[in-house]
Amino acid sequence: MLDIPKNKKVILFDGVCNLCNSAVTAVIRYDKKNTFLFAAIQSESGKKIITTLKIDTNTTDAVILYAPGVSYDIKSTAALKVMSDFGGLWKASIFFWIFPEFFRDIVYDYIAKNRYQWFGKKDHCMLPTKALKAKFLD
Repeated sequence: MLDIPKNKKVILFDGVCNLCNSAVTAVIRYDKKNTFLFAAIQSESGKKIITTLKIDTNTTDAVILYAPGVSYDIKSTAALKVMSDFGGLWKASIFFWIFPEFFRDIVYDYIAKNRYQWFGKKDHCMLPTKALKAKFLD
């Protein structure tokens, strides 16, 4: 398995999705506590984590929030946990916890199903700049 510091959480994302890449950029901007690391699901690190967690990406088209040795979350729960870590106005995301997970995930799945059509798709995974390379697993 990968050597991930205990105080870090890994966000696995679709590296060719424009919406997902924009979300990663936003998380980097708002991650004031330096909590998150990133791996595209298409990367070697992403594949290792997915294999370890026994997640079938053919049936689960979702962002994955992985806290090594603790737990992992997918879809809307993962997104809400990430947002709740930011503080400030992002704390308002707590409102969405009142909705049952199955309902939140219906909305999540609808957006995920249409993300390439609405936001586009890249030919290859995002390459982080030198300044951001430490935030990404290889």
